[in-house]
Amino acid sequence: MAEEFEFRDLSDASFWGVDLSRATFRDIDFTGARFTSVRCVDVAIDCEIDRLVVNGVDVTAYVNEHDPWFPLRSRVRPTEPDGLRTSWQPFEAAWSDAIERVRRLPDEQRHASVDGGWSFVQTLRHLVFATDKWFTVAVLGEAFHPLGLPNTGSLDFGWPGLDLTATPSFDEAVAAWQDRSAKVGRYVESFDPAAWDVEADVLENGPHAVHDCVGVVFEEHFEHLRYALRDLDRLA
Repeated sequence: MAEEFEFRDLSDASFWGVDLSRATFRDIDFTGARFTSVRCVDVAIDCEIDRLVVNGVDVTAYVNEHDPWFPLRSRVRPTEPDGLRTSWQPFEAAWSDAIERVRRLPDEQRHASVDGGWSFVQTLRHLVFATDKWFTVAVLGEAFHPLGLPNTGSLDFGWPGLDLTATPSFDEAVAAWQDRSAKVGRYVESFDPAAWDVEADVLENGPHAVHDCVGVVFEEHFEHLRYALRDLDRLA
């Protein structure tokens, strides 16, 4: 059985003569990593790129120029307060467009699963949960929305106020997401730079800087938008 490494700090480690064929890397930080004498055959990489050199060639500009997701991908992790203030609106607009697309579909497709993944309604519920976990509760000190849906591995954590038996309609899920989206929008528009490195206590994950918490909300909306649009294309 293949070994799994989850939430491990392997920074500064050395891998020599290691077989990583068919390995999967997810939510990995490769900042400053160096790959030497490596064989890359049928390798697919989907990532945020900020200076990538392959065989002595800096391919950063080429990749980002041809990445259709770069306008949103580049906003996932703001590095300063002004970037934080201006980054949410594009995510909110992209999701609003997706919601309007789904509004024109039959209701059964709004609740349909593709290959066992979340339906569009379930995805909205998960975004509500992720926003609450990392922002509404951790940063604002407010409560979880009852319609939030945790990821599978966190279902049994004991989240206060969640109704895991809920079966909301499309409109109810949209309303919950819009409410949380508006909270994020109001916060980032008037973001106080003094709060940048203030630590917030995130349930299940411990203390994180406020800018990291908001960045996770951005990242969740980016990644799940891609999954949702992919599944909508297949349903169509």
